[in-house]
Amino acid sequence: MMGSPLGNGSLPPLFENAAAAAMVGTGLDSRVLGALGPNLMANAAELQNLSRLGNQTAGVPLVDPLYLQYLRSNEYAAQLAALNDPMLDREYVGNGYDFLQKLQLETLLSSQKSQYGVPYLGKSGSLNHNYYGNTGFGLGMSYPGSPLGGPLLPNSPVGSGAPVRHSERNLRFSPGMRNLSGGLMGSWHSEAGSNLDESFPSSLLDEFKSNKTKCFELLEIAGHVVEFSADQYGSRFIQQKLETATTEEKNMVFDEIMPQALSLMTDVFGNYVIQKFFEHGSASQIRELADQLSGHVLTLSLQMYGCRVIQKAIEVVKLDQQTKMVTELDGHIMRCVRDQNGNHVIQKCIECVPEDAIQFIVSTFYDQVMTLSTHPYGCRVIQRVLEHCHDTKTQRIMMDEILQSVCMLAQDQYGNYVVQHVLEHGKPHERSAIIKKLTGQIVQMSQQKFASNVIEKCLTFGTPAERQALVDEMLGTTDENEPLQAMMKDQFANYVVQKVLETCDDQQLELILNRIKVHLNALKKYTYGKHIVARVEKLVAAGERRISFLTLHPTAA
Repeated sequence: MMGSPLGNGSLPPLFENAAAAAMVGTGLDSRVLGALGPNLMANAAELQNLSRLGNQTAGVPLVDPLYLQYLRSNEYAAQLAALNDPMLDREYVGNGYDFLQKLQLETLLSSQKSQYGVPYLGKSGSLNHNYYGNTGFGLGMSYPGSPLGGPLLPNSPVGSGAPVRHSERNLRFSPGMRNLSGGLMGSWHSEAGSNLDESFPSSLLDEFKSNKTKCFELLEIAGHVVEFSADQYGSRFIQQKLETATTEEKNMVFDEIMPQALSLMTDVFGNYVIQKFFEHGSASQIRELADQLSGHVLTLSLQMYGCRVIQKAIEVVKLDQQTKMVTELDGHIMRCVRDQNGNHVIQKCIECVPEDAIQFIVSTFYDQVMTLSTHPYGCRVIQRVLEHCHDTKTQRIMMDEILQSVCMLAQDQYGNYVVQHVLEHGKPHERSAIIKKLTGQIVQMSQQKFASNVIEKCLTFGTPAERQALVDEMLGTTDENEPLQAMMKDQFANYVVQKVLETCDDQQLELILNRIKVHLNALKKYTYGKHIVARVEKLVAAGERRISFLTLHPTAA
């Protein structure tokens, strides 16, 4: 079951068929082998499977010279003689790993037929790719005089002679130790087992992340700035240090990141280092860094991390470089506006670049206001235009298109934000124009998910006269106050009624409270009505206290 499909070439007989070698080589039957437990069997199976990963050193004898010397020693002969001790078998049952080595020595005895008593690697010449050395031929095996005679890993549960896993996180092998396929190769060095940390030192970045006691400075990572910049913790370290860095430190960092600037701009962590340099670099460094963007502004604007660098650059560079950068977007404005990353760059251009330098951007939006206002990213751009573009022509064109479709925009999941923006930040005549357009549709608009937010803004920012007109429409023309009652039961309009109670004057408040109190008990029967009863009761109580206070103290009004 565990036999190797590669035949007798890859590994000694022990690993060709661990179960057979165990029973034949030691006289143990399958029950004794089973008593060794799953660990031994798993190890044997694993080693046998690993033998399939051979490299291309066919027919070349691979032997540790020290191991060859050991094979000729008296001590080796004594160990072989000891293998026949029946007590030894029972002892090895308790230690699966030593048991494997016992079997290994025994099979080596029968297989060493060559002139020097040393096995060849055979056809595959396999040197295990996942382990450093191969315990079948003395490489990586523990024996007196072996450089691996002591435990490689201080806390290793395996002990002496344990193979060093290539996948072990804390080990670092020099490039010369790796072959092209990623396995571990190279000549055997007798001094390799002296001190693992000295032979395979961890990188500076790993030392930085693991050493919590040492306080690193920027100059200490010279030669590793790009590596640090592309690491989560290294990037944060550089960002923090740049805020208070000396000229020498900034120059060192700058000289290292410049050749890799474009790559770092699109890196998840590296982009923050570039942004920080735009903030804290010298004027000449900022200018030189911004020159690196030339010809790449559009590509970076559409990239998740690159768009952040472009935004930061637009914030800090001089007007001539701002203009040069923005010009690269000409002909691609609508593409950027509709892009989840590019729209932020367009917004930043509108916020930071003088209006006359971005007229080609704004003019692209003429006749497109309705379309863009109902777009998840376009609605943000239109709001920035309303905030920052004060050109009379631009303002008129924008408002004319908004007013033409204000009822439709108010009910749109994105367009409602544009209408709310005008109501909150627009000029009084623009606000009044919107409220006038909505008048006559207040009740149905209040019952619509998105438009109800617009009606709340009308109540909040409208003039007293405009608020009065809105309240009158909600109260209706008869005493039955059907519109108000319907609004109180509605999942969206009930918030509009609450906003009315918060914003109306005393005369309106008294009239509305009298209408509402009649229906409070009935409201409790409705899903959305009962949810706001407590809120309305609080407002009613507060309103009554307010009216009572004004009645007792008329001068306070």
